[in-house]
Parts: sequence; structure tokens; C-alpha cells
Amino acid sequence: MINTQPPDPAAPHQTPRGIPVIDALQVLINLRRDDQMVVTNQGSSRIWPKLSENPLDLHYNPSAMGGAIPLGLGLALAQPQREVLVVSGDGSLLMNLGSLVTVIGTGVTNLSIVLLDNGIYEITGGQKTAAANADVDYAGLARAAGFPNVTQFWDLTDWQHRAAIILSQRGPRFIWLQVAPAPPADLRHPSPPMPQQLERLQSALQL
Repeated sequence: MINTQPPDPAAPHQTPRGIPVIDALQVLINLRRDDQMVVTNQGSSRIWPKLSENPLDLHYNPSAMGGAIPLGLGLALAQPQREVLVVSGDGSLLMNLGSLVTVIGTGVTNLSIVLLDNGIYEITGGQKTAAANADVDYAGLARAAGFPNVTQFWDLTDWQHRAAIILSQRGPRFIWLQVAPAPPADLRHPSPPMPQQLERLQSALQL
């Protein structure tokens, strides 16, 4: 089910540009299961570690645009007993739209993709994405690729109230969150060093 109501500028917890990104991510953190793996990328790979630390987190190199969904898919296939959550930016998804088809082609069900759509390439200076002026329907793209559960949010209260139900539905799931650009100070927080992350993740998975 896709939320088709236009955003209300007067709604609480909402800016004209979208949901505050920290609040959007906090909803996911609050609902996280103990055995769930999380892959972040780009801006979220710098913000999530400020909010939460877990050995099953993998904050992917912020310069590797388009790689988070394939990486998360690989983890979901390798760890079918675990739920895997991928947080990707809209700029990153535009670099690899074919990954949505690949997800469906594998038949994986233990994967959630959360798209943080702010219309800009946040890490490289805030340039607009090509989709910013094209009215791209990411939910429609996901449904056309075959995702059985697709939802869209631009209001924080709605997201908070419905997130648990959506994340409990059979996957793969595609969740489109229209968010405001992050405050620049939040993007200065570096992702943990990759060797440290990999060692911690391997230990948690007992590899």
C-alpha cells in the first residue's frame, strides 16, 4: 500500500523538504531486532553510527555509490536466518537501479530497503540529482521490479505509527522516505574504519 496523500506543510514533525533524517533513522533503530544486520551508505553511514552502535552494522564506504543494495543482498542470501536492512540514498539508488530487479530475481525475502530521498548528492556538496526535477516515482519503480511490499512516507508521525507493521510483512520490502537534507555537522562524523567493522562483523557472525 502506497501513501498517496500530498504532504501537509502544517503537519507536526515535518519540514517542507521532508522528514528530519535523524528522526527517520531513529524509528528504524528503535524497532531493530537483536539479530538484524544493517548496511548503510553515503550520508547514512555517517549519521547512523552517531545514533547507534552494533556489531552487526556495516557502514559502507561513503564513496562507493550504488553498492549498498548489492552488498545487503549478498548478506541476506548468505545469512537467510537473519533480517537484513539496507539504508540507501536516492543518489546511490540512481547509480544502480538494476539492483532492484536483481533483488527480486534472487527470491530473497529477508531484506528491507529503505530509501532516504532528499533530492541531492549530499556527500559531494549538495548538488541536485537528475531525479530532483523529474518527479521520479521510486515506489512505482520498486513495484514494477516486483517488490511485494512497497510504502512511501513524507510525514514522521505516519512513519512512526506504521513502521513496525511494515517491517513485519513478508519481504523483500521497499520503503521510500522523503527526508530533509542532514545538517552539515552530522555529515562530518566519519564512518568507523572498515577493517575494524569487518573484524567486528565476522566475530558477531562467528565466521
